[in-house]
Amino acid sequence: MGERAGRSKRAGSALAIGLALLAAPAGGRPRIELSHGADAWQLSGAGAVRGVTIGPIESALHPDKGYGSAACARTMSEARRLGATWVSLTPFGRVYDLTPSGISLSFEQPFVSNRAAVKRAVAQAHAEGLRVLIVPHLWVETGGWRAEIDPKSDAAWEEWAKSYHAFLREWAALARDSDAEMLALGVELRSWLTTARAPRFLEIIRDIRRIYPGLLTYAANWDDVERTVILGELDVIGLNAFYPLAQQSGASLAELVNGGRTIAGQLRELAQRWGKPVMFTEFGYTTRSDPAVRPWEWPEALKDVVVDEVAQANAYRALLAAFVDEPWFAGFFVWRYYADPDDVSQEAEWGFSPRGKLAELVLSDAFNAYWAADGPRALGVSLHRHAARHILPYQ
Repeated sequence: MGERAGRSKRAGSALAIGLALLAAPAGGRPRIELSHGADAWQLSGAGAVRGVTIGPIESALHPDKGYGSAACARTMSEARRLGATWVSLTPFGRVYDLTPSGISLSFEQPFVSNRAAVKRAVAQAHAEGLRVLIVPHLWVETGGWRAEIDPKSDAAWEEWAKSYHAFLREWAALARDSDAEMLALGVELRSWLTTARAPRFLEIIRDIRRIYPGLLTYAANWDDVERTVILGELDVIGLNAFYPLAQQSGASLAELVNGGRTIAGQLRELAQRWGKPVMFTEFGYTTRSDPAVRPWEWPEALKDVVVDEVAQANAYRALLAAFVDEPWFAGFFVWRYYADPDDVSQEAEWGFSPRGKLAELVLSDAFNAYWAADGPRALGVSLHRHAARHILPYQ
């Protein structure tokens, strides 16, 4: 009984802090402050993250379509009208192969140009009332998955750590200077952050906190987040949630929903174990038959694809419905839209983007639903979100 009362007292205290909500950084934009605990996001009063990942279009073959362009401003406006409250921006650094010695900060265009473009994009998002997560990614020129990077020797790993540290410092400074609300420390760094080499990354995190005052997350892969060593150093546990919802093709919606509930149960335990809220730094399914069976399969690698908007929409519905009532679940970013909303050259029709598809209707319902992470503050001011809640879950 005493323990329960103690938890209640801590929750009330955290709620008071959360409803006061925000400390203003130097730039004048309010900053989200989180208390300790799996339900810290709910208690902050910041509202559940309803996010859209906006992919860059940096190629010189596509001038005036990337971050910070007039086209990108249209994407920000479109995201806000859809019901999004956050956007994720994904600038890239380049490595040659899976045994890199360093990172090139320039990706298709010089770093100075890309940095300025990202800063303009943050300003465009803020102008629409959207908060911003910056997620620095790594691009492997020769192919291969960044999670398998292995410089081999101890000396080579140390050189790699120094280079990654410098890469991250650049984007942390940009996040600070543009008042971005959250920064990801990396994406799918399995070979580093699930191994005995992870303590070297803790030094990097502590330095980044000296540079950047906002919230920190990290985008673990869905199948290694349990083994990721740095979760205790984060404000929000992030993961790229390309979960299979079924093991066989032709699964019914009910079977997909059961798959989503199983995943929610696993992540509930993770949130409670670490005392941290959990969010999807990415989630998405392709527009094809059975996208929830092997959702990580990249569209460019697929052949003889049957386009299926209903299957994509059902996968969205089944996963999101499992999390809407979970107070420890901070929210999600859908993968993905692009900096130019009208550029359809970035992926095939069966790709991940929900734009103009049935999945976008599910996404709109999700954005306009009441989520447990919205907290008690939202009940009095977001009646339209509460009213939309029956549309999303299939309980």
